[in-house]
Formats: sequence, structure tokens, C-alpha cells
Amino acid sequence: MKQFAFMILVFLSLTSCFDENPRDQIPETEAYSSAKNLYINAVAMLYNYIGGHTDSEGLQGTYRGVYDYNTFTTDEAMLPTRGGDWYDGGFWQNLYLHRWTSADRSLYDTWSYLYRVIVLCNRSLARIEEHKALLTEAQKAAYEAEVRAVRAMFYYYLMDMFGNVPLVVSEETPIKNIKQSSRSKVFRFVFDELQTVAPLLPNEHSNREGAYYGRITRPVAWFLLAKLALNAEIYADDDWTDGTKLNGRNIYFTVAGHRLNAWQTVECYADSIASAGYSFEGNYAKNFSVHNENSVENIFTIPMNKIVYANQFQYLFRSRHYRHGDMLGMGSENGTSATVSTVETYGYGTNIVDTRYTLNFYSDTLRIDGNVIYLSKNKPLVYMPLEIKLDLTGTKYEKTAGARMSKYEIDRTAYSDGKLQDNDIVLFRYADVLLMTAEAKVRNGQNGNAELNRVRARVSMPARSATLKNILDERLMELMWEGWRRQDLIRFGKFSSSYDQRPQLDGESSGYTTVFPIPNTACKLNVNLKQNHGYK
Repeated sequence: MKQFAFMILVFLSLTSCFDENPRDQIPETEAYSSAKNLYINAVAMLYNYIGGHTDSEGLQGTYRGVYDYNTFTTDEAMLPTRGGDWYDGGFWQNLYLHRWTSADRSLYDTWSYLYRVIVLCNRSLARIEEHKALLTEAQKAAYEAEVRAVRAMFYYYLMDMFGNVPLVVSEETPIKNIKQSSRSKVFRFVFDELQTVAPLLPNEHSNREGAYYGRITRPVAWFLLAKLALNAEIYADDDWTDGTKLNGRNIYFTVAGHRLNAWQTVECYADSIASAGYSFEGNYAKNFSVHNENSVENIFTIPMNKIVYANQFQYLFRSRHYRHGDMLGMGSENGTSATVSTVETYGYGTNIVDTRYTLNFYSDTLRIDGNVIYLSKNKPLVYMPLEIKLDLTGTKYEKTAGARMSKYEIDRTAYSDGKLQDNDIVLFRYADVLLMTAEAKVRNGQNGNAELNRVRARVSMPARSATLKNILDERLMELMWEGWRRQDLIRFGKFSSSYDQRPQLDGESSGYTTVFPIPNTACKLNVNLKQNHGYK
């Protein structure tokens, strides 16, 4: 059993891991009666929100939330309509076609989830200050740093998805005073917060079992700082529809007393992560195995423990055909498929297929434990990667078109309809650090071949020149199904263009779809909010 002591304590303290107010469960006098209890109920409880078991709540592994908006809006994957399956009022088609609206309930639920955690962080900071007499100065600084880091991470996702968002850092701010801040202001706030608190965080591996398992530690903060710098051209731009683009060479940060441009900043934090002892797993697949805790490559994960709590991890596996799931003794929903352009990027159908293809996809004739799986007598289950379309209704391969997700090892001990996997969900890992470094070097006029080809060598693929195109392709092949594709396409100027089977929308060349609309329910609740350009 995974030794995630503080998380287990949280679950013992709270009857629901998504309760906004732990004081509803136990009296405040008990919740904040000691330094230990203050940590559990003001700090540790925040980690329950990173994963989730409720729709739209969780950074990955839940339904219609952050992961879906960052994956099914891209050229990476789609959820095609298969007859009566997966139409859902056009929701999944609209994601792929960029036809979302400010009235979409799931968009508001995602917005609410991200802000809910921020509100809880502000509340936790107030409780720590209120009960500081229980703490030493070092404890108080450490507790506050961890809460601020969580809050910064959630503001990172908010700013990335919605652009100009309200920046609220106190639970006492009146609603009438809550107004949007510019994207660049929120970006700098997140960056400065992470820089400030990083030295106060434990310099430990978050993915290792033990006291720091699943927590935001110093290397996690460094990863976020590198990711922020990598996207600085996007995040520092307050008008993404005016046709102008910032230059990362002219965006500066102060790091360890040195004035560095955005690309140099990426390199600096990448070096820090490497110095903390992160490296490649010799086996790519080990990072996603049932027992992937203690991977030397994974930097930040969502700890999964089916013994302790329920989750929606099955939504990362909604890809498999029903018969496929039946043969595993698990549920399946016959949904998510890789796009044609994705499988072609891997070289599918050519003489040189990337070795990660068979690790990331079920494709062609399905075999389980070496045995062919049959749909009916003498009719094997054959996945058809090149037959995928957004609407497969009535087509020859309605139920079998598309390469399916196989990145995470199947947990044969899962129960409750196969919905309780024990694999930790990977959020940040070292391969991404190397690819960020390669890209930063190229954008700064340097050679990124070494970093790019370290990633390729691990999976026995021949070296390539580190051009921006090759780096973008490599990010797709290496990071498939990990929730980064939307951000990558935006940074490379491709998200608002036509791709794969998606035509460009009228007016989309302005780039307005690179952020989502402010949900209209949020606008009704706060009349100070202004809608993003291009949306009603």
C-alpha cells in the first residue's frame, strides 16, 4: 500500500474530499488545535482537489474538465460520435471544432473548480495567520509557502485557459471589489510567487513514497517556473488578438541575481531540476505503470490509491472498445481516439514507425496476453487508425475506427467496473524538461540537438535536428495523452489554424480561441467581469 501518510490523515479527517469547509466535519477547536492538525486541515487538505472524483474537478483524470479542454480541442485526439455514443448534445464535436460558448456548463464548472481551490488557499492562509501561536516561525513559513505554491499553480491553469482573470489573494476581498487583472499581471504574480516560495519548500522528490509524496516541493515549483518562462510570449501579451507577438528574447526575469531572458530562464530552471536528481527511466513505459510511484523521471503526479478513495481515472481509459474492456474484466466506453495526423506523425503506415507508437496506442488487430480478441465468431477486433472521423455514425468502422489510448498500464486488480486504477497520474516529468530546454535553445538562436536526441535515444529512435517543427512533433510523440497539446499548439502559432479534420472558424485567424470565454454565469454573478475578445 502506498505510504502517503498525510493524505490518508486528510481522508480520515474529512468525510468528503471535496468539501470546501473542513470545519463542517469537525469543530474548529479540534481542526486547529495543534501544529499537526493545522497542517492537515489548512494545507494537506488542498491536495485532495488536484485529483478528483467529480466531473470537471481535477487537473487530470476527470470528465469535462481541465484535461479535456486541453486535449480534445487540439489535433492530438478526438472523441468521435459513434451512433448513439458520445454525441452529448454536440459537446465533444464542439471541443474539436472550437465551437465552445460562454454558456457551456462544463466550462463554468471548470472555472468554478479552479477558483474554489484558490478560495480555499486564501482561507487556509488566513487560518494559518489566525493560529500562528501554535507554530514556530519556521513552521509558519513552510505552511504558508506550500499553500501559496498550490494557489500559484491553480492561477497558472486559470490564466492559461481564460486569459484575463480576477486576482484575489485574500478571503476578505469584497465581491464588489473583484475585477479582472490583465493576463500579464497574473502571469507575473504566479512567477513571482513561485520564485518567492520555492526556497521555502522542501527540496525533495514529490513522486517518492513518504512524507513528501504528492506534495508541491521545490522541483515542482521549478518545473512550473520553466513552463511559465517557455510560454512567456503568450502569457505576457494582454491582447492576443491584435496580430502582434512578443519576443521571448526581450522578456526578462531575475533568477538567482541574474537578468535572464525567457529562454535562458527555461534553461536555468531545467538545470536546477536536473541537479535535484531527476533523470530518465530506462524504460519509457515504467513512468505509467501500475506501480509508477518512485519513478526517477516523474516530477509531479496525482497519487492514486483505490484502497483509500474513489476517482475518475477511468476517463483516461474511455478509449477502449466494449469488447476490449470485457476481456480485461473492466468497463470501457469506446470513445477517445488519436487523430489521423497524430498517428501519421508517429510514422504509422510507413517503414519507420516510432517505437512509442505501440506503447501509446492500441492499433490494428487487438491481442490480450498474446490472444486475438473477437467481436463475434471469426470476426477479430481490429482498430482502424486511419478511418477515424469526427462523426462515425453509420460508417463501416463506426465502433472500431481510431487508434486507442494504451499509455497507462492496465491494473488487473482494479475493481468496481474497472474504474479504480492504482497508477499515479503523471502531470510533470523530466522528458518534458529536456524538450522545453531544446525548444528554448532553438528560440534563443542556440543548438538544441543534445536535449532533443536524449529523448529520442531513450526509445531507440535515430537522431534528428532540433528544428521547431521536429520539436513540436517530438512533444506530441513523447507527451501524448498528458494534457500539453493545446498549450504547445498555441505557442507554435497553430492552435487557431485549420488542422487534421478541423476547419478554421470565421474570424479565428485573430487568435481569439487561444483562450476560452469567461463563463456567462460568472459574468452574471460579477458584473465587473468583461468577456474575452471574440466571444459573446
